[in-house]
This record gives sequence, structure tokens and C-alpha cells, in this order.
Amino acid sequence: MTSLPTVLVARQTDGSFTVKVRGPKYETSHVVTVPKGLGEKVGADAVPPEELVRASFVFLLDREPASSILPKFSLDVITRYFPEYPAELSKYLGT
Repeated sequence: MTSLPTVLVARQTDGSFTVKVRGPKYETSHVVTVPKGLGEKVGADAVPPEELVRASFVFLLDREPASSILPKFSLDVITRYFPEYPAELSKYLGT
């Protein structure tokens, strides 16, 4: 049985988020920004940004290893790589 990675999200003073993804034998670190209006675009305008970041990382981890996730990016670039992101995100938010 594979254990799921832990996704830890912390808001920084500049408005960005530090994300640590911890698995049994690895840890990755990422800096993520959430552009204004992204929550509304993806149907998650009532969701706190920290939860939007966490759900977005779980979405990404279902599609690629943590080591393949960019070390620094804005959440709006996810659709460049995964066009289904806006439609699928609600499953990861539980909405």
C-alpha cells in the first residue's frame, strides 16, 4: 500500500504560499502564488486561498510526481499543462 504524500501550505507575508510535499522518502518545497480572481475562474471563489493551493497540489500529485512540480509558479499556469484543472478542481475541494 502506497502512503499518500502530506501537503503542507503556509501563507507568507508577501502573499505567496510555501508548499512542502512530504512522502515516505522525499520532501519537495515550492513557492506558489494565487492570482486575483483565480478562485472565481475555477468555481472556487468562496474557498480560502490556502485550501485552493492544497487542493491544486493534490490535483497535480495525482498526475505527476512531486519532483516534477515546478519549484515556483502561479496557480494559473496549471491549465497550460492540464487543461482539465478548472473542471476537476471541485473534486479536490469537496465542493
